Amino acid sequence: MNLLYWLEPWEPSPTVVIAIGVAAILFLRGARKAKVSMPRRVSFWFGLVALYIALHTRLDYFFEHEFFMHRAQHLVLHHLGPFFIALSYPGAALRAGIPFSWRQRFVRPALQSAPVRRVLDFVMHPVVACGLFVGLIYFWLLSPIHFVAMLDWRLYRVMNWSMVIDGLMFWWLVLDPRPAPPARLAPGRRILVVIAAIPPQILLGAFIFFTPNELYPIYSICGRAFTWLSPMRDQQIGGLLLWIPGSMMSVIGALIAMRHWMRLSARGRLRDKRPQARGRTPAPTASITKPHARTD
Repeated sequence: MNLLYWLEPWEPSPTVVIAIGVAAILFLRGARKAKVSMPRRVSFWFGLVALYIALHTRLDYFFEHEFFMHRAQHLVLHHLGPFFIALSYPGAALRAGIPFSWRQRFVRPALQSAPVRRVLDFVMHPVVACGLFVGLIYFWLLSPIHFVAMLDWRLYRVMNWSMVIDGLMFWWLVLDPRPAPPARLAPGRRILVVIAAIPPQILLGAFIFFTPNELYPIYSICGRAFTWLSPMRDQQIGGLLLWIPGSMMSVIGALIAMRHWMRLSARGRLRDKRPQARGRTPAPTASITKPHARTD
């Protein structure tokens, strides 16, 4: 077996090829125009390649036949891949990669339309964004739903793509290096959002790890890839992957958001609502004097 064998898709998906290919082409076209630095380019390509490996290689067989491998896949799809793509801040490069006429005719009107703006305002609300980020993990790990998702290939792909899209939106919101506006959230709120996502992940990972019975029998029913690994050990490793690496990614995200906050503060780019910070001086108060008594 060579590397090409492992890079072959277990279940070919034109959707994955088109989505990854379009993103790669747009970034290649726009990176020169937008003058993207080398660290940002490395971060983008690392994240994009990680998503492709987790979605469209022979490893998908193991993702479908071992619970801990499935959790490793979702760690890449929901955390690692979107994290590095968002860290590269590729918006300007992707936008520059679209032909100008297409941007004027299709992209700008679509983004400025009322329905799209309302949807983005809703899903990018800090409470909703944090709820979706954690809620999707809980939803797809509910035993009955997980059982069906691992049997139905259509629902399986919906599950994976929902993790990718939600991960991109969440980390894009949290790792935005700009002040607000134009960023949707102020730097302090970004830190709070990503910190709020840590405890639920720890609780769910600990619950899966310490549960004494098998929560996901679908892997035993369909046959396990690693016969030497017991179902309970498989489940415990999967719980640890959610508990420790998943939470650590959020901690790292909070540290990066704090770094952006300190950098913006040092450059004086944070908006301060205090009048003195905007260069205003308090209005002079009129002096009140008592009239002099007449002496004549």
